[in-house]
Amino acid sequence: MIKTGLYDYIPSKDYLVCIDSDGCVFDTMEIKHKECFCPATVEKWELQTISKYVRDVWDYVNLYSLDRGINRFLALIKSFELLNQHPAVKERQFFMPDISPLIDWTKDNPELNNDNLLKHQDSEVNKKALAWSLDCNVRIAAMVRGMKPFPTCEEAICQIAEKADIVVVSATAEEALLREWQEADIAKYTRSICGQEAGSKKKCIAQLKAFYRPEKILMIGDAIGDLKAAEENGVCFYPIICNKEKDSWQKLEKIIDSFYALTYNKEQDKVVNEFIHNLQRDMNWK
Repeated sequence: MIKTGLYDYIPSKDYLVCIDSDGCVFDTMEIKHKECFCPATVEKWELQTISKYVRDVWDYVNLYSLDRGINRFLALIKSFELLNQHPAVKERQFFMPDISPLIDWTKDNPELNNDNLLKHQDSEVNKKALAWSLDCNVRIAAMVRGMKPFPTCEEAICQIAEKADIVVVSATAEEALLREWQEADIAKYTRSICGQEAGSKKKCIAQLKAFYRPEKILMIGDAIGDLKAAEENGVCFYPIICNKEKDSWQKLEKIIDSFYALTYNKEQDKVVNEFIHNLQRDMNWK
């Protein structure tokens, strides 16, 4: 049986590799955001008259900017902020909904997930935000099926599993993670699968540090949030670069040996700089 979360976690090796899922192992970022999150945002927040610009902004925030991969509620807030600044939205004299209660919730709560938001249903905005998030999950479950890992990814994961424990550390809902990893028959390589219910990526890595030396922990991810989670815990980071995923996994097969030899720190700055440079810094209209 595949283990989820970190309750009663027991390590089996000296090394740990934490791996993000969406956009890192699976090519699911495009379909989830373009076919599930964005349509749900337009419908639930009644943004039909500016749907074109909602899509532009949503895709930018979640796929092509330095905010790629951030928590869905933070992505919603960031998208609303940018839409408030968008010249085409202003020309249409469209006023974005006031989501101040949701913003306050994200500032006051470390766990930004559905379960926590359910405890803070004291405003219509938070009620709508929860309904939106649950609708996104329903759409994802119906739409995202049979996804395969990026080319060369499974080979790299199989190689890693020979010497390191593998834990999936993702902001995706646990149900979706389990389904996707099991459908692809790669859950067998994992020691545990941690979704948003287990807490933030930073928190999960911090908990896992109790079982491994920091220099023997590697976080693999495709977003700045993955890099920050690694940096704030003092562990290594390896990026899967957007639109260069196959090459990234192929290079990792060679780099992983330097991680085991504890010499990867000599190469990390170079690969991280390439990763950051690859992400767009601003929207075209700005």
